[in-house]
Amino acid sequence: METQHLSGEGPLDEALERIHLSGPERDNWLSNHAPMAVESLAERGHSGTIHRWLDDYRDKLEEFPTPHEPVTDDNWQEALGDPRRIADWTEYFSHRLAEQPWREVLALWWPRLLDGLAGAATHTVIRVGHAVRSLLAQPQSPPRQVELAHALGYWAARHLPLGDPAPAPGAASAAEALATVPRIGEQAGGYLDRLAQVEHLPVWGSDVDDAEEARRRLGELVTAAVHRYATHAHGSPVMLVHSATAPNAVLRTLPALPRPLWVPSLRAAWAASAAVQAMYAPPAAAPFAPPGAVEPEEVFALAQDHGDEHVIKFADTALDVGGAQALTAALRAVELTPRE
Repeated sequence: METQHLSGEGPLDEALERIHLSGPERDNWLSNHAPMAVESLAERGHSGTIHRWLDDYRDKLEEFPTPHEPVTDDNWQEALGDPRRIADWTEYFSHRLAEQPWREVLALWWPRLLDGLAGAATHTVIRVGHAVRSLLAQPQSPPRQVELAHALGYWAARHLPLGDPAPAPGAASAAEALATVPRIGEQAGGYLDRLAQVEHLPVWGSDVDDAEEARRRLGELVTAAVHRYATHAHGSPVMLVHSATAPNAVLRTLPALPRPLWVPSLRAAWAASAAVQAMYAPPAAAPFAPPGAVEPEEVFALAQDHGDEHVIKFADTALDVGGAQALTAALRAVELTPRE
């Protein structure tokens, strides 16, 4: 299939138009990472590679699902968390975003969806985070607003509350708290099987009641999760990426949200990040040799050359964190993630 350049104003908008012809999943539940990866490529100055990357990814795209039953302002609660309603939810948000400013739609629906960000292995909120970052850069872009409708629709259809894990002893810092997350008893099986085993999570961030402190703590959590990846990624190089990228998606969304939503966003992000650690972290750290001096642009170029969507997204988050250990973590993703 030859690259198709559509009506968008630039490579990212063109790519999003191509992607929106496809559904958010394949093989019944695996997430379509294309919108997240191409936004990362654009953000990091690799727009020229977007269409080629998307051409290589096209075999992982499936047709957009058929509608089931319209979602309305009256029946949305019963449709929440119903994956059969992906098309219905996407249509619902497309209408809302055509009628209201996207920030108003996001502010209304963020607290309704926040407790269900564990759905689809957190890819739902990650997709929203990428969509919001692109809109903060180009708020009037129609393809980017459509992408937000697709992202919110996916989140609503795959909405999955984490449950109510019992509080375990916490720690002062995010890094220490992540290190004390109790591993589930049987680290085998699929995501849902593992998620059902998460019964205890350390207490962290529950004392925060100030919006600015919530944002600072979210940044601390993202940094801790990225740094921990450098030493623990061998447990599950792909899945442990989400312990960092999910809270970073929340952090990226904060500037578009009313400040009263920042504190509950921190708490939801902590629970999701810690749950991923409980499900996939190995029992012990692995030794690694930090690289010599490398530049952030060099690290992201290596991730782009690797091509895997998780490697690209994780490198994007690592560059947000910055510093030698974050760059080392990104290089670990390049090293440990199989190339297809």
